[in-house]
Amino acid sequence: MRSSERSSEIAIFAAFGRKVRRSFLAALCGMTVLVVPVHATTTAASAPAMVEVGSALPNVLMLGLNGPHRPLSSYRGRPLIINVWASWCSPCRKEAASLERLAWSEAGGAYTVIGISTDDDRNAALKWLGQSNATLNHYIDTAPRWTLENLLGASSIPLTVLVDANGRVVARFRGARDWSTAESIRLIEHAYSGRKP
Repeated sequence: MRSSERSSEIAIFAAFGRKVRRSFLAALCGMTVLVVPVHATTTAASAPAMVEVGSALPNVLMLGLNGPHRPLSSYRGRPLIINVWASWCSPCRKEAASLERLAWSEAGGAYTVIGISTDDDRNAALKWLGQSNATLNHYIDTAPRWTLENLLGASSIPLTVLVDANGRVVARFRGARDWSTAESIRLIEHAYSGRKP
């Protein structure tokens, strides 16, 4: 393919609005088992870089979805489990109940579990939280920078990021899983301890 043809294709793709691409991804979500790409339109110049495992997350203000806004640093002092999701993502919806079970279990009592929605439409995210009877604190990431999504490394969702009490990323898990199983709890414990499962 000639470079001029490639440039034309890129220009045509860029002309489609973000919502059109999101609708296309939502349609593909039903066909994708675990991983769904999101926000391909964010440019490297405008997006904060992903925080590597072993590095601390910066303090950013998280916009409350089912509760008040809150700085990320307010969760320091206790291990934090962050789940990145969207209401249109079927695997995200399937794993949500297991995160609730984990958070309310004896083993999960050692951690704080929160969610970050990447929905374009706040009302769609709120509607789904209501339908799922969510009790965890959820926040929403917003355009144009998608700060949390980029800092957490959510090039695909669902994504679960484990953060230690000092705010350092200790592990990333891509794709959906049942977080309330003994196997998943062992995985979490090993990640926080620094041991291999």
